[in-house]
Amino acid sequence: MDLFSVGRDSKGQPLAVRMRPTNLDDYVGQQHILGKGKLLRQAIENDQIGSLILYGPPGTGKTTLAHVISQTTNAYFLKVSATTTGVAELKNIISKAQDRLKFQQKSTILFIDEIQRLNKGQQDVLLPAMEDGDIKLIAATTENPYFEVNGALLSRSSIFQLQPLTKDELRQIALRAMNHENGLLDYPHQISEQALEHLIETSNGDARVLLNSLEFAVMGTIPNAQGIRVIDLQTMEDAVQSQRINYDKSGDSHYDVTSAFIKSMRGSDPDAALYWFARMLYANEDPRFIVRRLIVHASEDVGMADPTAMLVAHAAANALEWVGLPEARIPIAQAIIHIATAPKSNSVVKAIDQAMATVEQTQAEPVPKHLRDSHYSGAKELGHGDGYLYPHDYPYHYVKQQYMPNNVKDQIFYQPTEQGREKHIKERMDYFRKQIR
Repeated sequence: MDLFSVGRDSKGQPLAVRMRPTNLDDYVGQQHILGKGKLLRQAIENDQIGSLILYGPPGTGKTTLAHVISQTTNAYFLKVSATTTGVAELKNIISKAQDRLKFQQKSTILFIDEIQRLNKGQQDVLLPAMEDGDIKLIAATTENPYFEVNGALLSRSSIFQLQPLTKDELRQIALRAMNHENGLLDYPHQISEQALEHLIETSNGDARVLLNSLEFAVMGTIPNAQGIRVIDLQTMEDAVQSQRINYDKSGDSHYDVTSAFIKSMRGSDPDAALYWFARMLYANEDPRFIVRRLIVHASEDVGMADPTAMLVAHAAANALEWVGLPEARIPIAQAIIHIATAPKSNSVVKAIDQAMATVEQTQAEPVPKHLRDSHYSGAKELGHGDGYLYPHDYPYHYVKQQYMPNNVKDQIFYQPTEQGREKHIKERMDYFRKQIR
């Protein structure tokens, strides 16, 4: 049984639905898992699939692949949406699957779209049935399943990651839709190469966006005197309006783009850092989140090699509060360029992390008496401050003196590098440390 059936000759269905393939030969993309000889393809063709989790951005073919499986399997195939199902319905589905297997010797494949929307209790309901073989689960999710799906359910499933479609794959899908009887063949049209390129570029690897925009452009265009719908670049730009960016501020793409942004600054690539910054802005990321990352990485990746990076990062944060977007994009971009092009040093991170580890692993001995506060009443009688040497009374405003408890007095946390301004700091600190030690 196939509950995906939608009446493929019905022009009332969206183009993306009408063009959904029914076999692997018509399926476009994901050759890394569905190419000739690949294990998943063989399992589908031999009707020997186990439980699967299909993970990838929207429009990459997760539901379409489930549809292909529904057309090729001999199992009873049932589709539910995680947004509308509950524990009672899942239990009812499992009970019927058990009866079907017992009395008809027919297995059941349950397809759950957006499985990350099932809570832990709902996901747990599936586990015994999967364990006993009462059902096989095919789940689709746009979120990283390792974050969103129970570990026990993950361990019972094979996970396949689907990638955004390439431009060539999108072109293949568009051309097929333009010339297919279930597509736009009944609506004579001409699409310029510029318009097609714009459609492909702005679809951002998403076949559903591509087909929806294509259908809107064709159906929204008035035929000319010859009955042809002519779609030029301007028409396609009007149909697309703006590029859709796959970016969930609480999901996997958020962390991936943020990681790329940070690593680009750390890697001294201002162009890449600006690109990822633009991606975040386009997707309406909270700009305060962005400038917070700048402040952190001005210290973490630049640090004392260029202490002004921290000032510039704070200036960008201040500009955001005073000016706001879109104008604040300019000082934020300046800060990004400053951090990306600055000499790099992570000595600050190493220093504080080592200091924290030392505090955690050693006894907290009392503060040496000469460093204790001597200003309150009775402090001097206790000997607080006795023997303290005031550095400003000495040449170069420096005097040899112990500043740490005896059990850690030989520890060195801050190790200046040879990068930028830190090279001069290193020379100064090497001289001082020789005097102390």
